[in-house]
Amino acid sequence: MRILQLCKKFPYPLKDGESIAITSLSKSLSDAGVEITLLAMNTSKHYTDINGYVPAELAHYHAIYDVHVDNRIKPWDAFKNLFSPDSYHVSRFISSAFEKKLIQLLQETTYDVIQLETLYLSPYIPIIRRYSDAVVAMRAHNVEHEIWERVAYNTRFPLKRLYLRHLARKLKRYEIAQLRQYDLLVAISQRDLERFIQMGYEQAAAVIPIGIDLKSYRPDFRSYHRELSIGFIGSLDWMPNVEGVQWFLNDVWGPMQRKRETLKLYIAGRNTPEWLRRTRWRNVIFEGEVPDAARFINQHSIMVVPLLSGSGMRAKILEAMALGKVVITTSIGLEGIPARHKREVLVADTSKEFVEALRYCRQQNGRLEQMGRRALDFVSRHFDSREIGKSLLEIYSTLLEAVKI
Repeated sequence: MRILQLCKKFPYPLKDGESIAITSLSKSLSDAGVEITLLAMNTSKHYTDINGYVPAELAHYHAIYDVHVDNRIKPWDAFKNLFSPDSYHVSRFISSAFEKKLIQLLQETTYDVIQLETLYLSPYIPIIRRYSDAVVAMRAHNVEHEIWERVAYNTRFPLKRLYLRHLARKLKRYEIAQLRQYDLLVAISQRDLERFIQMGYEQAAAVIPIGIDLKSYRPDFRSYHRELSIGFIGSLDWMPNVEGVQWFLNDVWGPMQRKRETLKLYIAGRNTPEWLRRTRWRNVIFEGEVPDAARFINQHSIMVVPLLSGSGMRAKILEAMALGKVVITTSIGLEGIPARHKREVLVADTSKEFVEALRYCRQQNGRLEQMGRRALDFVSRHFDSREIGKSLLEIYSTLLEAVKI
């Protein structure tokens, strides 16, 4: 089977959830015998200088192509878009150079499946239909408009909230309209699939969660025998992450520090906003972009994921659990991951609940490691990327057989 995988960002380095989700699935498909080719936008926002070098983590691809796309937010374009029915979120990923390269690949090679990673590749479906008979599979990492609805809901400034709601409405209209274009919708979670069905999706569908290549994760339980520390890691140019960190600092960490709390919080992430770096919080260390995410996670027993908005699944939660760490997150953060409160994770939806969860960790007196080990066992049983890749391959094979008939 030949698959062409289209991505709106180059999936390397493996430091954010989207890159991890893209790479883990493509590797598991390759290990199952698929010839998979990558065509990725190399955007100005997340530019990766590969210069002909193929990282070992991407060596499973049959071929890799990247196209530079300028997707910067431009004030004048954003202003003009206010008076257009088009979604500004989507229009930033429309590129004639990417379209040209896509046409070239479709003319040179016959693919069985074109796998689109996220809604932002859907503008290219008409091109795919014109030059290929391949099955078009949309891998929906999120219900995209839902992220922005939640961000708007949590925004305190009225004008900004009004603007974000306007963008979310246009994105929702676009997302609903595109549901008619897919041969197969691959949702990240059952909850997301149910939302897409409510929105009107009627074609073939499957739930394929993010998988973890467990061989790549080596838990270090020694952190539980040192003084407890808290870690956060995530892309800090993604609005839900910034929103969550800001809320955690203001509403959880600030009140704790007024009680002379001695716990330390380490924050790591690419593109940390300068205003966030300039904030001064007692016992908070900003690490910036770290060279090895797994090493950073292994240094701390507790990982916080204080998401107030977002959709889909959080790969960083799966990574932390695969490294045997205790994760404290919100119900939104845990969507798609059926872990249990006080069994494999800790769930907190309010500032008071976060404080109580941290206090609970302090009171375990050496038993916290047991939760970390249960988390590792949970991920091993439910999110092994090899098994997940095999499941998707079976779905593709069945669909292709049906097309032949």
